[in-house]
Amino acid sequence: MQTQRLVLPADLNQYGFLFGGRLLAWVDEASWIAASLEFPQCRFVTIAMDDVQFHHSVREGTILTIDSRLQKTGNTSVTYTVQVIDTRRSLEEVLFATTVTFVNVDEQGKKQAIAPLSKCQA
Repeated sequence: MQTQRLVLPADLNQYGFLFGGRLLAWVDEASWIAASLEFPQCRFVTIAMDDVQFHHSVREGTILTIDSRLQKTGNTSVTYTVQVIDTRRSLEEVLFATTVTFVNVDEQGKKQAIAPLSKCQA
């Protein structure tokens, strides 16, 4: 699944670059949406984001594409690979890449199996 974000002035730090935490929030949200669309009866929460390294700075006005793809499905969790690119750069260089893992939980926040889907909670 792909989604786009426009970097606005409120997303920038005091030096005029995108806040790293803002990008992490967008990555978390985009991959959670992908997981929720692929497993609509599950209640996912983020449990891990691996290897947080920013490869390039990002300025105001940049249009980012966040690409989230299912990498692995476990008994109670799913993992997505995520790449963030500047779609207007000629080479579409990867600005940021990571994996995000979600776990399916019940109403009390305890892990529960993903399959069968009928047991997942909306």
